Amino acid sequence: MLSFSRSAFGSALRVATAVALAATVAFRPAPALAQDGTSLIRDTEIEEILRKTSTPIFAAAGLDVRDIDILLIGSKELNAFAAPRTMGVYTGLILESKTPNELQGVIGHEVAHLAAGHSARSGDMNRAGMRPFLLTMGLGVLAALAGSPEGAAALAGSAGYFGTLGALGYSREQESRADQAGATILEKAGISGKGLADFFDNFRYQEVFDESRRFGYFRSHPLSSDRIDGLRRRVEGMSNYDKTDSAEAIADHAVMKAKLDGFINPQVAIVKYGEKDAGYPARYARAIAYYQMKEPDRALRLIDALLQEQPQNPYLWELKGQVLFEFGRTAEAEAPQRKSVELKPDAPLLRVNLGQTLIALDDKAKVAEGIGELRKALTQEEDNAVAWRMLAGAYDKQGQDGLARLATAEYNFNVGDMRQARVFAMRAREMLDKSTPQWRRATDIVLASNPDRNDLKDLAREGSIGRGQMR
Repeated sequence: MLSFSRSAFGSALRVATAVALAATVAFRPAPALAQDGTSLIRDTEIEEILRKTSTPIFAAAGLDVRDIDILLIGSKELNAFAAPRTMGVYTGLILESKTPNELQGVIGHEVAHLAAGHSARSGDMNRAGMRPFLLTMGLGVLAALAGSPEGAAALAGSAGYFGTLGALGYSREQESRADQAGATILEKAGISGKGLADFFDNFRYQEVFDESRRFGYFRSHPLSSDRIDGLRRRVEGMSNYDKTDSAEAIADHAVMKAKLDGFINPQVAIVKYGEKDAGYPARYARAIAYYQMKEPDRALRLIDALLQEQPQNPYLWELKGQVLFEFGRTAEAEAPQRKSVELKPDAPLLRVNLGQTLIALDDKAKVAEGIGELRKALTQEEDNAVAWRMLAGAYDKQGQDGLARLATAEYNFNVGDMRQARVFAMRAREMLDKSTPQWRRATDIVLASNPDRNDLKDLAREGSIGRGQMR
């Protein structure tokens, strides 16, 4: 299920807002958030499709696929970027790409910039503040991928995250080199370079626009007809040029676009995917759009019809559970959420959704089970901040104050609020048994959260650290 967080250009959300809203906003799709600002989005299904789309390209470029985080950014902007260990894809790019091959082409181009070190070594990048940006970006990306979009927005905003990206332009020479290197990477991956040439060709008209009227991507990636024509000649001579997208890739791409349209542009989606369109992506988009337009019964009827055809689709069960949960039918939401986890047990976000539902049932046994689901999710994604926040609430319900404070410390640590992480970790230490791993973990958080001299004195006094470790 999509989760959004707004990070308007020029302003940063405060982590305090995240603390107050994480349990509600993080799993409540909010299309308005993506209309005017920029959002960091998490969705298991779309992340899976993007990773499937990108993996052969990363491998062909000699990058370790396991070390690349794919960041999905909700924005109308047609844009993408690559930085060390991070690939950013904007929803505007996905929605504007006509084929999977076009999307792969742009990803190949961005990976070529990354492989060439343009984003890390360019003098222009350093003058624009790229070095401190990259240092902070790691924290922002971590929080986003951990399931805490609000915290990520605060961190990213404080780093000038999106503004810096907009200021980081590549030279025409770098663009031409990335074209050629991207074409080589795509060929090595067994992917046609036609999509890359087609994509740039689709926006050839941007070359004649005034700078202020161009898409952000073409301000930072300057186009020229000579460059497009040179790229076309190069890819036409490659062995994979006539290779077409697989049926599976086409279907995945259509689902991804339909899902984004349904969440981000529900009124438009209802028209775009009209009632006469009986295809799966269209019905999926309409179901999501009706849900977003607060018509749950219409949404549920569509989802149930889709489930009759695809009973093993975990994302349909997830969607059904989320619709029921969001509209106050929590007890009914449990079964579809369970089914989604049963069908895809390796997806931590689905477990977090189930845990949220179980905890909300306000039954002692269910709360205990919900805690178990959240703990399982955290073994797969230990820095999932929203899971930690929900876990804190569940422990509070059980009266386990020490564990609740520790979970809150973990939450704050993972959204980058070191002061609050330290405060709650110190409180947790006062309530937990010193012989437990939880107490030791609280101590670790204190030490990793910029402790002040008084905190270090307290730790040294009790023997948790040596006197030599004090600053």
